[in-house]
Amino acid sequence: MSTPRILVVDDNHMNLELARVLLTRDGMQVATALDAETALLLVAEFRPDLVLMDIQLPNIDGLELTRRLRADSVNSGLVIIAFTAYAMKGDEARMLAGGCDGYLSKPVDVPRFAAQVRSFLKA
Repeated sequence: MSTPRILVVDDNHMNLELARVLLTRDGMQVATALDAETALLLVAEFRPDLVLMDIQLPNIDGLELTRRLRADSVNSGLVIIAFTAYAMKGDEARMLAGGCDGYLSKPVDVPRFAAQVRSFLKA
């Protein structure tokens, strides 16, 4: 199997860096974006296998960005995982209904994080 390509979209620098370090250490290629506009460019250039999508982004939120990505047939095989602090009852269902393929809540479970991300690639 080729090296998984992961795009992490989050407006928090610390979340980006933690995810980048953990996933890179596990052998994945990682690109990061602080906002939706940058993420759209990176999806086209980096061609990720999976996007970890923060929902609370400035200007264009993560669910709107997910809708935009889903609207382009070029992204038909792209796996999008909600990567969010929203952890109330019904939030996961809302993310899935919004077009996400899965859900990972923050804060990350450091020892399990890379395996959790890999499990979405296999699904």
